Amino acid sequence: MKSLIFLILFLLSFSVIASVSSQDNLKDAESKRELILSDEELIFLFTTAILIVIGIFVYMARHNILRNKTDYEMSDFESQKNRDYEKYHSDWGSDDSNFKSKKHTKFDDEFKDAARESSLPNYYEILGISKDATQNEIKTRFRTLAKELHPDKRRNSDTEETMSKINQAYEVLSDPERRERYDKYLNVS
Repeated sequence: MKSLIFLILFLLSFSVIASVSSQDNLKDAESKRELILSDEELIFLFTTAILIVIGIFVYMARHNILRNKTDYEMSDFESQKNRDYEKYHSDWGSDDSNFKSKKHTKFDDEFKDAARESSLPNYYEILGISKDATQNEIKTRFRTLAKELHPDKRRNSDTEETMSKINQAYEVLSDPERRERYDKYLNVS
């Protein structure tokens, strides 16, 4: 497309020069071997050259010219003046960025799915502790339950299942980040 435009521009400029030289200055040009242009011909030539240059710039900027501007772009906001500062210092995404910046685990997906289905187990009840229990209380309660219900001490099939629930509850509640996420989903369900 660009080569076609340049070819047209070249042919247009060549035809202008040819028409100027072929007119009544031909007699003088043969004797002196130089091109003499009248004022009208110079004005026509420069006007054509200016129109060609303007045409090239309009063609190159056609996407910016034809694009519809949004209300934000048409108004004068302080944030438009320094977009880099706004990008890195904005408070708009701070809530999501704190949640996303933490390590995403398989438990997050399990918590979400269980909270949607209202089947999120209450790990506090499984361990038999309150919601405001400290890490030390969680640890001691887990150890006492593990000693009581360990499958090596009792040969019931229920103890293995109960022990896996206790292990899962301890895994979640012993880690402060996982516990915080779990509490958030537990309050939702």
